[in-house]
Amino acid sequence: MMRVFLLVLFTMPLLAAEPDAILGVWKTNNDGKVEIYKKGKTYAAKIIDIKEKVYPADDKMAGQSKVDRENPDKSKHKDPIIGMNFMHGFTFDGSIWSGGKIYDPDNGKTYKCKLTLKDANTLQVRGFIGFSLLGRTEVWTR
Repeated sequence: MMRVFLLVLFTMPLLAAEPDAILGVWKTNNDGKVEIYKKGKTYAAKIIDIKEKVYPADDKMAGQSKVDRENPDKSKHKDPIIGMNFMHGFTFDGSIWSGGKIYDPDNGKTYKCKLTLKDANTLQVRGFIGFSLLGRTEVWTR
């Protein structure tokens, strides 16, 4: 048991030490898929799939593909959700990816965000307002 603990203890920092370890496709909490990619010296992400691709029957846009209709910038209301770049500006500090922003197309709001790689297949995504204590965390998997 102690060997397993030590293996986990010493392996986690090694995984997090690689800045590009977060690159690739991740499954979100709501069965969507996002792709994290490198943009210059920072990291960003785009939505590549969502569970419900069209608005439900009781919606004013029933049957139509989901768009960014909650965006405060009205010129973006017709932009599709799939393909949207919704995270940007993350830099790696040796243990976490921080300094970035995450946009929530469900409410049209943008939040500060940090990313923590828990293991090679588990990414903790923390969106927050002001301080990291005031926010919400999701866990994405590969």
